[in-house]
Order: sequence, then C-alpha cells, then structure tokens
Amino acid sequence: MVKLHDKYFESYIGSFDLQLRVKELGAQINDEYANQELYLLIVLSGAFRFAADLSAQLHQNTEIGFIKLHSYSGTESTGLVTAQLPPSEDIRGKHVLIVEDIVDTGTTIEYLMGLEGIQAAKSVKIASLLFKPEADKKDFPVHYIGFEIPNLFVVGYGLDYNGLGRNLNDIYQLK
Repeated sequence: MVKLHDKYFESYIGSFDLQLRVKELGAQINDEYANQELYLLIVLSGAFRFAADLSAQLHQNTEIGFIKLHSYSGTESTGLVTAQLPPSEDIRGKHVLIVEDIVDTGTTIEYLMGLEGIQAAKSVKIASLLFKPEADKKDFPVHYIGFEIPNLFVVGYGLDYNGLGRNLNDIYQLK
C-alpha cells in the first residue's frame, strides 16, 4: 500500500504483468507496421513510462513527438482538455500512433483527433495502456489496449494523483 497526499492506494497490476503486456503490444504493432515508418505522438505526462517501454519494442523506423495535455483535477476528469505543450512536428502523410496512459471518458482522444493535421495523416491509431469501457463516452476506437479495467482511479507507471505516483513501477488503485 502507498500513500499519496491524503489518499491510500493498493496494488492492482504488477510490473511483471505490465512489461509482459507492453511486449505483446509491441509485437502487434510491429506486425501491423512492418516495413513502414511510424510516428508516435506521446501524450504527456502520464504516458511517458508506457511510451518509453513500448517504443523500445518497436523494430521499424520511428519518430517520436510529444503533446502535453491536462484534463484531471484530483481523482476526477474535468471534462475539459487544455494543451500545455502542443505538438510542433508536421504529421501530415505519416502513420501516427497516439500513445496514451489511460482512456476513460474519451475526451482527450476527441481533442487529439480534432488537432490540425491529424486528418491529413496517412493513418491514425491509438495505443493506451489502460482502457475503462464503462467510462468511455466517445466513439473513438482504441486499437491497442494494454488492460481493460473497471472505472477505478489508478496511479503508478506514469499515472498520478495530483502530481505524485508517476514513478511507481506497479499500478495501484484507490483504496
């Protein structure tokens, strides 16, 4: 169990299972994008651990770009997405893989899909470490899913609670 600020969290998904699933996702992506260049659009800050481990599994030529978005306050989605660091690279004509830490309401994905240039990409797919189907309110497919989870608040492996917990190697759920 870990304490972050005023809340306690208990172990939910261990680091061994995380790494095994990331390897499996990497193999799927390698099969689909064999002999093609890929552009990873990594959503900061939560996806940094997942994206680093996932990109290490990829065998094709891969460009990496970042966008920093914010949509949470405490343990709840605000329903609003603000870009703190917009992408600077031109993604037109590229195979784009958006790398997310978690897809819950789908609001962040909706925001990303509306970005200038995303419609001009050769293809756009989404890889998310975690997916909460019960919370999803949008209609965007998540192509590569690490784990489907119930509507829990989780931290660790990049995910945080008010800035804490990103460094944890396991994923923890709110107790």
